[in-house]
Amino acid sequence: MGNPVAHSQSPWIHARFAELTGQSLHYDKRHIALDGFTPAVRAFIQEGGRGCNITVPFKFEAAALATHISARATLAQASNLLQFNAGAIFSDNTDGAGLVNDIQRNAGFDLSGRHLLLIGAGGAGAGVLGPLILASPASITVANRTLSKATVLVARHAALALLQKTELSAQNLQTLAGRFDVVINATASSLSGTGVPISASTLKPGALAYDMMYGPAAQGFMTWAREHGATPRDGLGMLVEQAAEAFLVWRGVLPPSQQVLTELRLAQHTG
Repeated sequence: MGNPVAHSQSPWIHARFAELTGQSLHYDKRHIALDGFTPAVRAFIQEGGRGCNITVPFKFEAAALATHISARATLAQASNLLQFNAGAIFSDNTDGAGLVNDIQRNAGFDLSGRHLLLIGAGGAGAGVLGPLILASPASITVANRTLSKATVLVARHAALALLQKTELSAQNLQTLAGRFDVVINATASSLSGTGVPISASTLKPGALAYDMMYGPAAQGFMTWAREHGATPRDGLGMLVEQAAEAFLVWRGVLPPSQQVLTELRLAQHTG
């Protein structure tokens, strides 16, 4: 469920997961009116729906709708997954696990001891900050156009960062300073076509520049990263990995995410 949602590859991914693990599953996508999220969820439950993924801009609303919420969704105060059972609504967030798994396992880029920049303090940024901290980077800077939102997000994660010995700070996006090993775009700038929200001066030589968007929407950011000496990566791997975590929550089975990611990239390349 999202707005927009037409571009989503999630139905194909979950259908492939089900095929490879012998599960029976029907997964579709629904475009939801901006003021209609809660009624849409209630209607889906009445239809017999068992669970759903949530994308922009409803991740905060999804967390608020839950009767039971996981620890990682509580920390994020945002959810990308709902599960329905006997009147209860369970909320979780698998975005962060998906991002970290894609960066460290699929891209082979160790986050430990690195200096990270997370652009955006909305639902996408909130969902990944906790798992990024658990990867033990040296520092994470959260940059946002509205500094107060970044400050609130950082404050909520301060105790976890202290435990992991990760320096955590907030900056205003317009006055951003520093150079980083990893730059993660968690804003909707690629989707809306508003351009790259930061200066190339933030990129250390050989930095990983990661856009959570994928497909044509991410191409502008990836081209910019490549032109400035960074290693670009789009969010397709994150999409597959967060879907695998969601599949595990719903079905108790961890699907072969790396195989499905390889198949999906090949299909896109040949298509």
